[in-house]
Amino acid sequence: MNPRLRHWREAATLLLAAGAPARLPRSPLGPFDYELLLLQRSPRSGFAPSAHVFPGGLVEAADFSADWLGLLPASPQCGLGLVRPPPPGSCRAPLFATDREPLGSPLPGEVAFRICAIRETFEEAGILLLVPGRGPAGGSGPAPPLPAERLPPAAELSEWRRRVQEDPACFLQLCRHLGCVPNIWALQEWSNWLTPVERAGRGARRYDTAFYLCCLERRPPLTSQDDREVTAFLWSSPPEAIERFKSQEIWFPPPQFYELCRLCNFSSFRELHKFSSDRALEGCERWMPVMLTASDGDIELLPGDELYPEDPDYTGEKKIIMSTDKKVEDVMKEVVLRDLS
Repeated sequence: MNPRLRHWREAATLLLAAGAPARLPRSPLGPFDYELLLLQRSPRSGFAPSAHVFPGGLVEAADFSADWLGLLPASPQCGLGLVRPPPPGSCRAPLFATDREPLGSPLPGEVAFRICAIRETFEEAGILLLVPGRGPAGGSGPAPPLPAERLPPAAELSEWRRRVQEDPACFLQLCRHLGCVPNIWALQEWSNWLTPVERAGRGARRYDTAFYLCCLERRPPLTSQDDREVTAFLWSSPPEAIERFKSQEIWFPPPQFYELCRLCNFSSFRELHKFSSDRALEGCERWMPVMLTASDGDIELLPGDELYPEDPDYTGEKKIIMSTDKKVEDVMKEVVLRDLS
């Protein structure tokens, strides 16, 4: 954790993809042979109520506990691949680049954020992404499920889940009890999203969130909502999820919608796994959407968009408001015309 942060809190989330028989989705993109896990947040949630999201949540002190070093490999970064230095003119997201040792944790951020994503996936969906022993898992393909003989009886596992929900430090105790470690090596660095200032609302809930992608050979045998933060779950291919969003069956916050659209480029599970493994070593930059208010609506700008500010107001202290008297359609037409000229 980073106690020096004043404007947001750190979090981690997991895009969990599982191999599935290829079938024709409700879209012209053709068959996809994998599905993603989506969880519906409680309508009583203080952030994105009733939205469908990927499993994840706030980083806890227990995720950065030095006790994890007694379970994980003693190699640098606990055996994770080293991310290449960013090209000139760009920088790695501060969430990942921050040295955690001066902040009181000998555990690297790359390890702790993965532990957080795995812990939250267990809390919210009942899925344990663990490997026996000290890891790392063997092989370079999609991650296999934890062997059934390693899992405790359902009632005992449910009790462990309740305990972890009440006290995140119990997740390390569970791993010790099972003789396993979180499968941090199956999680590939995917993206980093910072809640925009405009969406923080009166409660100022902002999150700097590490997004990871994990490819599983097949759906885990047990998936269940916790009926606290999560009221339902759904396994869906990316285009099916987008079609449900368009028909207003379900709703996604902007980062989830963007990432699902991004995944629509990969209909092959094996191609997705290879791409995510290769690109993870490139690292990623921080993305924070910026709102442009037009006369008849809002436009959400992303890094790389022509109208995105050169020096975005990450903290909100500058009180910058981007607005125009033009309509959304007119703004978009002007941008297209400039791109064509």
